[in-house]
Amino acid sequence: MAGAPARSPLALALPALPPIAGVQLGAAAAGLRYRDRPDLMMAALAPGSTAAGVFTRNRCPGAPVDWCRAALAGGQARGLVVNAGNANVFTGEAGRRAAAATATAAAQLLDCAPEEIFLASTGVIGQVLPHEKLVAALPALHASLGADGFALAAGAIMTTDTFPKASTREAALGGRTVRLTGIAKGSGMIAPDMATMLAFLFTDAALPAPVLQRLLAAGVDRSFNRTTVDSDTSTSDTVLLFATGAAGNDPAADTTAFAAALDEVLLDLALAVVRDGEGATKLIRIDVRGAVSNPSARRIGLAIANSPLVKTAIAGEDANWGRIVMAVGKAGEPADRDKLAIAIGGTWIARDGTVVPGYDEAPVAAHMRGREIVIEVALGLGDGGDTVWTCDLTHGYIDINGSYRS
Repeated sequence: MAGAPARSPLALALPALPPIAGVQLGAAAAGLRYRDRPDLMMAALAPGSTAAGVFTRNRCPGAPVDWCRAALAGGQARGLVVNAGNANVFTGEAGRRAAAATATAAAQLLDCAPEEIFLASTGVIGQVLPHEKLVAALPALHASLGADGFALAAGAIMTTDTFPKASTREAALGGRTVRLTGIAKGSGMIAPDMATMLAFLFTDAALPAPVLQRLLAAGVDRSFNRTTVDSDTSTSDTVLLFATGAAGNDPAADTTAFAAALDEVLLDLALAVVRDGEGATKLIRIDVRGAVSNPSARRIGLAIANSPLVKTAIAGEDANWGRIVMAVGKAGEPADRDKLAIAIGGTWIARDGTVVPGYDEAPVAAHMRGREIVIEVALGLGDGGDTVWTCDLTHGYIDINGSYRS
């Protein structure tokens, strides 16, 4: 495999990750594709843990996605196994056997049913997963699990990522303080639609599976589904949330504060993935207001965020706002050229179908030299609005993806 890319200039330091009662994690080097680095993580969950999940809408999902969708029907979880380097996608019956063998082996170690084991794989598509190596590594990995294993787990699930990603919060729930921690991986093939993006969240809250599912689906829609790196929706996109119940709160308690904490963790993870976009040097926020509806605003925002011309202009620090106009117009959503207004970095450039009189590009050019870029679009058509995030497109993206399998 080609040398690992340099750490992203937008990288975030891994925060302190305190234990979650009822969760033990660890990582191991199974040699599935990478050498001399962990590529396998496992989490053991307390009996009675509940689960929720949101998955890719890609019509060619991997075997682990199919496995998790079926397992989720039970609402219960005892373990999670994730490997990096091989996506176990488009591998036919061999892929299904690999998933079943992995779940069965983990279930024997955790003394539970295979249907209580959740799986995820990330990496190269179309290569049979050597699950014999994976299964052989599980007993020693299981023996090494600990409450302080979050950082190890976050590192083991990386592929082209340049830094591990995690977030943690506390919230009040039913008279108790509960803890929530999540880890994620993702760098390229990122346009979650759930939804090679994976995220796993753990909490000690006591919440039934249907409540977890409702909260997770809403939170994912407000976070991962508002981000894009390259417009490609992975075959493996998975977000799983596990609740151990160890906090002992009333399961019927008001979840408002917990939902807010969940939303914050999900957005932290989603933006960390964008910051680690393959070859990225700039984080871009796009605020769209005045659309005919919120969904219309999001589609316009994503059209801008996915435009190679917009993304390369930002990479080159070129305040080429005409490309933003183009992207608004190509989105297929209601837009009126003569009502459109565009700002970059708080400076309004165009309004009412033309350049703002006296426009001075100097402050915009200065903003473009920064690491975090803000684009505002005002359509003047209604009350709809939304925000999406993306990154720039540099030659580094080509370098990484042109040699990904070599």
